[in-house]
Amino acid sequence: MRIDSHQHFWKYDAVRHSWLNDAMRKIRKDFLPSDLKPILLKNNMDGCIAVQVDQTETETEFLLQLAAENSFIKGVVGWVDLLSDDAEERLVHYSKYNSFKGVRHIVQEESDDFMLGTEFQNGIRSLSQCNLTYDILIYPSQLSAAIALVEKFPNQKFIINHIAKPAITTGLDEYWVHGMQELGKHENVFCKLSGMVTETQQYKWNKNDFASFLDVVVNAFGIDKVLFGSDWPVCLVAGEYHEVLQIITDYFANYSKTDLDKMMGGNAIKFYNIS
Repeated sequence: MRIDSHQHFWKYDAVRHSWLNDAMRKIRKDFLPSDLKPILLKNNMDGCIAVQVDQTETETEFLLQLAAENSFIKGVVGWVDLLSDDAEERLVHYSKYNSFKGVRHIVQEESDDFMLGTEFQNGIRSLSQCNLTYDILIYPSQLSAAIALVEKFPNQKFIINHIAKPAITTGLDEYWVHGMQELGKHENVFCKLSGMVTETQQYKWNKNDFASFLDVVVNAFGIDKVLFGSDWPVCLVAGEYHEVLQIITDYFANYSKTDLDKMMGGNAIKFYNIS
């Protein structure tokens, strides 16, 4: 089964989606399962993981409803306030849904030490107790906090989003390289090969721009812990779905079918416990 491990749905709202700046005006509109399904079929994808963009339980419920109505949505990474006193109660509630796989917080908008806070870590502890995953969305400056977090919770399943968002156009940064190498040492930490085209200057790129970054990630995490993700529809500001997919398929062209099957779906099935 070929799974896109990272994409989004939304009904566009100018206030709620204010993060869509003028450079991203192309995607200031609704993106729903009816838009994605034909794209997945055209690209021989069998399903996807829908990931939150709004930090509300309303969005979590919206995504769960979409999953109930569309069998190709294999899992939902929603949002629950991990800092709240009732975080565990809310996680237990959502765990009743088979499609609810885990949680994400927009940590990239928080302070660099946000993940080291007691309340946040209490929330992570509740995730572990509910056997749910956590998607880590950060910038490179937050890598040291991410390393400290995963070291503290060795039994919690973590996954790095968008290879921690390095500045692609300026080339490899040793701090990012070291951070990814450290994270990759942990058996409980996976990484999504996603979100790279939108980390380029003015969204201009060619596929060779990503090879050195992919080298670092694949060497650090290994083929058993990397997952393809399109980041659709955000990726559309910098490239069409098939172009984003082509970056990855070209890079892995000389890998065995067994390894390709892992990266293109098997690892997502394992990480998100997809039946």
